[in-house]
Amino acid sequence: MTFKSDIEIAQEATLSTVIEVAEKLGIPDDYLESYGKYKAKIDYNLLRQLKEKADGKLILVTAINPTPAGEGKTTTTVGLGDALSYLGHKTVIALREPSLGPVFGIKGGAAGGGYAQVVPMEDINLHFTGDIHAIGAANNLIAAMLDNHIYQGNTLDIDVRRVTWKRSIDMNDRQLRFMVNGLGGKANGTPREDGFDITVGSEIMAILCLSSDLEDLKNRVERTIVAYSRSGEPVTAGQLKAQGAVAALLKDTLKPNLVQTLAHTPAFIHGGPFANIAHGCNSVMATKMALKLGDYVVTEAGFGADLGAEKFVDIKCRLSGLKPNAVVIVATVRALKSHGGVAKGDLNQEDIEALKRGVPNLLKHVENVTQNYGLAAVVALNRFPTDTEAELKFIQDECTKQGVNVALSEVWGKGGLGGVVLAKEVLRLIETSEDNFKFVYDVNLGIKEKIKTIATKIYGADGVDFIGSSFQDIENIEKIGYGNLPVCMAKTQYSLSDDPKKLGRPEGFRVSVRGVKVSAGAGFVVVLTGDIMTLPGLPKVPSAESIDVDNTGKISGLF
Repeated sequence: MTFKSDIEIAQEATLSTVIEVAEKLGIPDDYLESYGKYKAKIDYNLLRQLKEKADGKLILVTAINPTPAGEGKTTTTVGLGDALSYLGHKTVIALREPSLGPVFGIKGGAAGGGYAQVVPMEDINLHFTGDIHAIGAANNLIAAMLDNHIYQGNTLDIDVRRVTWKRSIDMNDRQLRFMVNGLGGKANGTPREDGFDITVGSEIMAILCLSSDLEDLKNRVERTIVAYSRSGEPVTAGQLKAQGAVAALLKDTLKPNLVQTLAHTPAFIHGGPFANIAHGCNSVMATKMALKLGDYVVTEAGFGADLGAEKFVDIKCRLSGLKPNAVVIVATVRALKSHGGVAKGDLNQEDIEALKRGVPNLLKHVENVTQNYGLAAVVALNRFPTDTEAELKFIQDECTKQGVNVALSEVWGKGGLGGVVLAKEVLRLIETSEDNFKFVYDVNLGIKEKIKTIATKIYGADGVDFIGSSFQDIENIEKIGYGNLPVCMAKTQYSLSDDPKKLGRPEGFRVSVRGVKVSAGAGFVVVLTGDIMTLPGLPKVPSAESIDVDNTGKISGLF
């Protein structure tokens, strides 16, 4: 059987105009700013008009630790939204914007798949409305003003050895991780060590996604720490007088982007922080707007429930007041066999023994969601043609022992119709579950205690080793008054541990913390574990090699 590619399916679709999509949600024309026929930004001032309107119900989609076999979290998010719409409910989907790094790297596009996609997928996966470019420009404006301040006399007495603000680029380019700049003589600046982060891991991205309005964004930028003086005092973007210009660059970027699914369900796609090095959730602005406009909102958090969902709970919900009403945990038979040690080429063969080794990964995520976050959950099992009844039954039985139901999902091949069973279970959970929502840790604990709590409770580690500069980093952060912020763990997405090779549910491991830095503007402390890089590199055969465009402008090979 020959299957159409995601981009072929998307290009054959008949789309509604974005004006028609906005009409579905009752968005007044005055708040709609079209970017062509199928994309628009929604003025954030609409939230003020809708302030007294009751919120809809919030559904969070998360997953097991990702594998080369694929899980389909975004596909499930889109398909579930379409299924709820099919059942007659006013539904809005809220997703992150894809980064060009993974698009051209190893992961490919991030707009769903099969018949559960957001469109126009080429635009969404590439430049979209220019948001990520604007965030990169804002980030690099601060960097330019910082180095210019040093060059022009350094009245803030900045220690060039303690500049913490990096430049950013939305591309996987390992060559830029560590560098020396300012060479070539006095006219070209002050020589110092520097480097780049990927734009979606930058603090400006986090600030945009956590800001409640433009004034809040400006205030967050103002208090962002960019360096330290020779006496050890923090130097902020506000002291460089950068906040006004940064806010000017981001005034339109803060407005959520409206698009649609293949089934014409409205979708906000806004903000795109990575979940392995940043907080992994779409913007608070888009989520809150969706909750005012829809009866049900389906959103996702990046990677597994140990990363994106934990940060959704402990960072996004804590800082915004949001609270999920139900959680979907996405898995596949193939991915669980991969966690059980099966090579990718052998995943089509029935292997119950491999499932026995791999399914503990899923069960740990179920435990985290239901016990550690206190949320009602269902497991969405993306069905593949090679899945056997024995394999499906084994997973269902194991999940039943944990007190959660399994819903088979076929949204990739059937769109919303393939997600009706899942949608009905989600609706049942929302209607019948008690509110036991809780954070993983008390934010007023010390930084080390918060890190240890996440590592032991969520990852299953025996403990934490603070190596390198981390101990001194924590001491300095607490000394300058930022010890009571939530923590954002930068960790591999592939394992519950900080070692990507430890699959399944590893035991007897410790997490190594090698560095800690404060993101005062975003409002959290970033914890670097293991070998995680804040600027990824391209694989041996990057996806970019397969992407092309013909003379008519039609793109191929995107996914």
